[in-house]
Amino acid sequence: MIDRDRFPVDPWRLIETRYSEEGVGETLFSIGNGYLGLRGNHIEGRGAHEHGTFINGLHETWPIRHAEQAYGFAEVGQTIVNAPDAKVMRVYVDDEPISFDEADVREYRRTLDMRTGVLERLVVWETPSGKRVRMRDERIVSFEERHLAILRLEVVVENSDAPVTISCQILNRQDGAGVYAGTPTQAQKPGFDPRKAEKIADRVLEPGEHWQDGLRSALSYRVADSGMTVAVVADHVLETENEYSARALVEADIAKNVFRVQAKAGVPITVTKLVSYHTSRGVPPRELVDRCRRSLDRVAVEGVETQFQRQRDWLDAFWERSDVQIGGHDDLQQATRWCLLQLAQAAARADGTGVPAKGVSGSGYSGHYFWDTEIYVLPFLAYTSPQWARNALRARVLMLPAARRRAAQLNEAGALFPWRTINGEEASAYYAAGTAQYHINADVSFALGKYVRATGDTEFLRREGADVAVETARLWATLGFWRSAQVVENADAADGLQTFHIHGVTGPDEYTTVVNDNLYTNVMARYNLRFAAEVVREIRETYPEDYRDLVERTGLFEGEAESWERAAEAMFIPYSESLGIHPQDSLFLEREVWDLAHTPSSQRPLLLHFHPLVIYRFQVLKQADVVLALFLQGNHFSPEEKRADFDYYDPLTTGDSTLSAVVQSILAAEVGYQDLALKYFEESIFVDLHDLHNNAADGVHVASAGGVWTALVCGFGGMRDYEGELSFDPRLPAAWPSLTFPMKWKESEVTVTITAHELRLRVRSGAPVPFTVRDEAYIATEGEEVVVPLADQGPLIPGRPTLRQFADARREDGTRLSASVPVITTSIPVLAPPE
Repeated sequence: MIDRDRFPVDPWRLIETRYSEEGVGETLFSIGNGYLGLRGNHIEGRGAHEHGTFINGLHETWPIRHAEQAYGFAEVGQTIVNAPDAKVMRVYVDDEPISFDEADVREYRRTLDMRTGVLERLVVWETPSGKRVRMRDERIVSFEERHLAILRLEVVVENSDAPVTISCQILNRQDGAGVYAGTPTQAQKPGFDPRKAEKIADRVLEPGEHWQDGLRSALSYRVADSGMTVAVVADHVLETENEYSARALVEADIAKNVFRVQAKAGVPITVTKLVSYHTSRGVPPRELVDRCRRSLDRVAVEGVETQFQRQRDWLDAFWERSDVQIGGHDDLQQATRWCLLQLAQAAARADGTGVPAKGVSGSGYSGHYFWDTEIYVLPFLAYTSPQWARNALRARVLMLPAARRRAAQLNEAGALFPWRTINGEEASAYYAAGTAQYHINADVSFALGKYVRATGDTEFLRREGADVAVETARLWATLGFWRSAQVVENADAADGLQTFHIHGVTGPDEYTTVVNDNLYTNVMARYNLRFAAEVVREIRETYPEDYRDLVERTGLFEGEAESWERAAEAMFIPYSESLGIHPQDSLFLEREVWDLAHTPSSQRPLLLHFHPLVIYRFQVLKQADVVLALFLQGNHFSPEEKRADFDYYDPLTTGDSTLSAVVQSILAAEVGYQDLALKYFEESIFVDLHDLHNNAADGVHVASAGGVWTALVCGFGGMRDYEGELSFDPRLPAAWPSLTFPMKWKESEVTVTITAHELRLRVRSGAPVPFTVRDEAYIATEGEEVVVPLADQGPLIPGRPTLRQFADARREDGTRLSASVPVITTSIPVLAPPE
């Protein structure tokens, strides 16, 4: 559990009361705006798990070397680049630096204020000669000014005169060594972990121009292989009544602005560091330097305090449309708001680039974009900040040329979006758990449909989004195939029953790869095909000019949309009559069951302790697969089917993925396991704050944070939007007095409050909102609050599903299911040959 002495509960602030260099704190106190991110490194710039300054999309490419090459394997890897670090502002008193492992620290407090967006640290320390020094530093990454960060440091020697030096630096840590790179802490543990970023041995940032002009310093670079460019310019403002002098140094990989102050007792010294970053896919570094200069010139005119006030105003508006309030539980409230802030810091100013799995908080997963965005982040964006959702979807539109090339490479029509990417090309070297996850196509199309349903933005759909729907549907039409089976009861049928199948794919569960008829994939592909056909038909009938443009852009031919509908209607959905469940794929039930209850915690997560082939031979899940389909396409499954499927798959799910707990929480709440739903929710909400997966040091789990919103609104709030109809079926935890959340629906702004006995929906502004609560229809108009009595919070089932249910379970062929744990076989000694 979280150390509440170190991290006390506060509903609006994350507070740290003891100094630490471990990497989790760097992640928790990261700040960003979706474009630029600064890890929560201390300004002294020394020991750290990872000194990180990350810019969304700034990456290096490198050749992937496969042990055995095959046609179509991903050939070029992509890794996020650590941008030049401008956070360093070192303080020396009597020419001695502050060093936390040696200093006599009397006070320490670090605070991330989620209302203002300001990260603040207060330190009081005493030198060996008895001089008491108070330091207060704060920083923001501006949401309004995408390219701007501000760092401000105030130093006061409280009880004595003393010489004080403040060394403000910009360091190229990507290629640096020693002091440039920083000293790793003991928290860094070596060892294999596929979730970490690749390390590139060669120089990555090739120097462009570097200069200093007064108190301004500039560094610029070209990324060696990808050809991207980056520039950073820092300006400095010193305010003090003490006497001081300034000196400067600039080289290709370092810039220093050093202030030497003859400090009088009690007289403050304030240094404000204004930093601008710009990047490009090919603009010369010199041009980027000019852009940085213009950004800083504008701030100089507007004033620093204006930037801090704008940050507060921006967040006021964000919380008004996004804040989910949990009554009576400040610990959960603090964690919820931290998660929601992370979504803003990962997506707000992504502005047409993707949302990386770690946002801009760390190098985990190499800065790649996954399907996580579409399924776990887009719902929050669509219902609270639709413009951000539109920007994220535009990132997929911009990837279409590369996705078309990838589909052709895999002998398919249409487009195949990459499993892992930054620049739009596939970067996953392990095809079985990567490229084979074709469901990414359906996930993107699903997110597009959800955005259009939530916002009514048909203009985006007609002009750009329709291309995504068409090209993803085309892939399913060629990847899948028709199969006929003779129907004995109808001997006159010429071809028998025809079904549409999809083989050779991997679903969301990466512990089961390259299978036939994965249920999640088939269910989501069915949605994709239907959605694309509906979009084409609507544009053709209502917007003939847009339809002609769509045909010209995509080569859509007569009857193509209708063929997608036929495939969707015939989609094969696996079902086991003997077990009364939906198998995860055609052969899933043939495997033996992995007994997770008797698997030692020392062997978790499984991917770090077992060869993939060992895992693939068992019924065991890394994350929710069938259960995710039950949520996303819940209107196609009965309550009884959902209960049976959840009971079967929950004991098989390891939770080794941070994407799993939120989905399991939602379905547990829906089918009636309400205590279990709350348990899963608390796992998801504290994934990073409690470091439950031991990898929070590598960056925020952004998708899990998005899932927290979904678990609150769709799980406990019971909100659904199937087929564009807004509905509620609440499942409020018994210990929660209330749950309140705002959301946008079409052109209206709505607030929903749920208590044990009623649901209240108020339209704050906009058109009337029709909705249902447990199949009863209501309409709320602007300024009106509709109050709906609730008899209960749904069914209540104690405990949780266990493997005991498999005791007498049999497959279709009559064989019994059995559960076990893989064991390591001891080596057999080699006998000596006879003499």
